[in-house]
Amino acid sequence: MRRVRVEVVLPGVVAEDADGQRSHVLEVSAGAGVRDVLDALCVRHPRVGRRIRDETGALRRHVNLFVDGEDVRRNGGVDAVVPDGAVLLVLPNVSGG
Repeated sequence: MRRVRVEVVLPGVVAEDADGQRSHVLEVSAGAGVRDVLDALCVRHPRVGRRIRDETGALRRHVNLFVDGEDVRRNGGVDAVVPDGAVLLVLPNVSGG
């Protein structure tokens, strides 16, 4: 089966749970979705998984994911297919008054 490479970029606060690394290049099966990429990352760094997903595996409300600059919540959610060479950016919500 063909494999694709995806880079996952984490914010500093989440990277702390990934041995301090902000960038992670993962190989997943062609046709894999965002969920599959997150699963692969979380196998390596389980604490990252708990930071970005809840007990059911859904994205936490305060976490935003972008694939090549496009918000995944507007483009198929975690089931959106991730193309070869994509960059998956994890960002926490920023709010305040």
